[in-house]
Amino acid sequence: MLAFSLYEPNRADAPQAPYNNSRFGLKIKILLYKYFIRPRYIFLVLHSLSNPPHLRHHIYMETQYISNFGVRTEVPQIKIKYVLYARKSTETEERQVLSIDSQVKEMLQIAEKENMEIIDIRRESHSAKDSGQRPVFKEILSDIDNGRYNGILTWAPDRLSRNAGDLGSLVDLMDQAKLQEIKTYGQTFKNSPNEKFLLMILCSQAKLENDNKSINVKRGLRTRVEMGLWPGPAPTGYLKEKRSDRKCETYIDPEKGPVIKKMFEKVAYEKWSGKKVYNWLKFDLNFRSAYGKKHLSLGNIFRSLSNPFYYGEFEYPRNSGNWNKGKHEPLITKELYDMVQAQVKSNTLRIENKEFAFTKLMTCGLCSSAISADEKFKKLKNGTSNRHVYYKCAKSKDHNCKNPPINETDLIKQFEKLIDDMKVNELRVRDKIKDEILRFKKFNTSLLGKSTNIQIEDIDIKNYVKFILKDGEMQEKRDILENISERILLKDKNIFLL
Repeated sequence: MLAFSLYEPNRADAPQAPYNNSRFGLKIKILLYKYFIRPRYIFLVLHSLSNPPHLRHHIYMETQYISNFGVRTEVPQIKIKYVLYARKSTETEERQVLSIDSQVKEMLQIAEKENMEIIDIRRESHSAKDSGQRPVFKEILSDIDNGRYNGILTWAPDRLSRNAGDLGSLVDLMDQAKLQEIKTYGQTFKNSPNEKFLLMILCSQAKLENDNKSINVKRGLRTRVEMGLWPGPAPTGYLKEKRSDRKCETYIDPEKGPVIKKMFEKVAYEKWSGKKVYNWLKFDLNFRSAYGKKHLSLGNIFRSLSNPFYYGEFEYPRNSGNWNKGKHEPLITKELYDMVQAQVKSNTLRIENKEFAFTKLMTCGLCSSAISADEKFKKLKNGTSNRHVYYKCAKSKDHNCKNPPINETDLIKQFEKLIDDMKVNELRVRDKIKDEILRFKKFNTSLLGKSTNIQIEDIDIKNYVKFILKDGEMQEKRDILENISERILLKDKNIFLL
C-alpha cells in the first residue's frame, strides 16, 4: 500500500515515509512534477503568450512558492495595475462624502504604503444613480477591457456604482479575469465568489439608499404641497424663508416684488408688448433675477406673465391638473392676471411683428444698430384715440445706446426738408409717376367721362416724393425711399445723409 505525505519535507514532525529518501520516492516526485504541476504552469505561460500583448498576464513580475506533495513549486502571481477613481456626486444628498481631492490624497497614501502601482488617476463629478451615464467611468471600463488596468483603487464601493447596470459591468470584467482586484479604503475585493458577492451586496445597498431617498423626497414634497407651500425655487419677485420655523415658506421680495407687479399692470392697462417690457426691465431698471443675477430673457418674461403663482395658486406637478391654494401672499389679483392673459393672446401684444415705413431704411447714428419702431395709442376725452409711431435705436450693438426716439410725424417733416439735397433715382421714380398718371386718366375716363392731358414732364419728381412721404401708404413710402442712394442716419432726433 502506497502512502503519501502531505507534510512539508523538512519539518521535524513530518512522518518519514519509506519513499522519502529512496530512489523510488524521488521517481514519484519527478512524475508528479512532470505530469501534474509542470503542465499547468506551461499552460498558463502559453495561454498568456497566445493573447495580444495588451492582454497578456504579466506572470514574470512576481512569483510565489508552494509545496505540492513535498515539491517546492513556482506559481506565478499576476501583477495588479491600478487606476485610481475618485468621484463626487453633484447632488445634495451626497455632500457628506469626501471631496475628490481628499479621496485622491487618502488613496495615494494607501498606494504608497502598500507599494501599489497606480497607472492613472481619474476624477469625475457625476451622479452614479443611472447606468451608463458617467463618461469617465465608461472610459475606465473600456481601458480595463483592453488590458490597460486590471485593478481599481477607490474610496468606497458606492463611488463605483449605485445602480445595477454599472455593477454588472464590473462583475462581468471580474468573471472574465480582466479585473483582478477592487481595493477600497477598508476592504479588498478579489476575483473570488465570496468577495464578488460581498461587493454586489454593498453596491446594492447603495442603490437601496438612493431608491429610499427618492421615495422619501417625493413624500415630503407632497406634504409641503398639501400645506400650500411651493416646493421649488421662489419665482422672481418672491424669496424663500431662511428661518427654520418657517421652512419652505415664500414671501414677497420687497425690492423686486413691486417691479413684477408693475410689469403685470403695464401689460394689462398700457398694452405693453413683451419686447417693450424686456427693454424696460433691462435698460431702464437694470432688473436682474434674485438667483442667477441675470437679466430676464423675453421667454422668462412671458413665463412670469403666465404664472398663476402670483395671484395665489399653483399647479404641482406641472401639467398634472392638481391645483393648490398657496399659503404665500398674492402679488396681484386674479382679475389682473386674467386681463394679462387676454392681452398676451390678443394681436395688440404682438406689435413686434408689424411692419413700419422707415425701419429698414435708417441706421442709428451713435452705435450703428438698426432702427426699430413702436406704436402707442393715446385715449382722448371724446372716447377716440390717437396713434403715434416712434422710431428708436434697436440697441443690438450697444445695449446702453442713448439715442432718443423720434415721432414719425417729425421724421417725415425732416425727410421733406432733405428731399432737395437727396440723390433720387429719377428713372425709377418717373416709372412710378407714369403708372400714377395712367391710373388717374383711367379713373377720369371711366367714372367722370372726362379726359385729362397730363404729361410726366409737368410733374416735379421731388415734389412727388414729398407727397408720397406725407400722404402715401406705408409700402409706397418704403418703395420711394429705396430710390435714395445715400445712407440715412438717425441721431438725436435728426436725420443725416452719408
